[in-house]
Amino acid sequence: MPGLLEVKLYLSGLLLLVHGDAAGLKRLDISDRGLMRSFWAFVWCLPAMAVSWFWWRMLYLHGMPSDTELGGIFFFRLAMLELANWLIPLILIGFLAWGLSLGRKYYAMVVAVNWLSVPFSYAYGLLSLLLILSPGATGILSLLWLFLMLTLIFSISRIFRMICGPHPLMVATLTMVLIVPTMLLSDTLERFLGIYPG
Repeated sequence: MPGLLEVKLYLSGLLLLVHGDAAGLKRLDISDRGLMRSFWAFVWCLPAMAVSWFWWRMLYLHGMPSDTELGGIFFFRLAMLELANWLIPLILIGFLAWGLSLGRKYYAMVVAVNWLSVPFSYAYGLLSLLLILSPGATGILSLLWLFLMLTLIFSISRIFRMICGPHPLMVATLTMVLIVPTMLLSDTLERFLGIYPG
């Protein structure tokens, strides 16, 4: 599992890419080994995810009878949801990258998206914690949630532009294929897995 210094190197590379500096690519390991190691980002995100899951549990219980109990299966289903939301968009942009003959650029996109998940997971975890501690501040926190989503979309599009070149239509398509299915999939899977707050 990549250590803290290695993850910091990857994140600094992503920051350079967001700022339009192609030197950031040199800080990412886009080899076959680097591609596989980038999925350790999921483990790095687990503490932040746990906070979000706890908030989701509170939200779910809010619409249920007071004597409702939720065991480990609830969190297992949330983990399944997270994993599906993580992998399926990467598979979809893989098909698109194959159709566009992007080759090794797909490796760079996967590595970048995986490691970009780390800071954003902690940002969402912090918002979830604030929602737990200050339920009355839902309005302002919802605006922050929207701002964070827009920041994520902007960051991904900037990174994809540095990887794929100045092709606005291609970059926009790849970004939307990564983001939109996740939104649609989440709602469907939440209902299917029985973890949608009533």
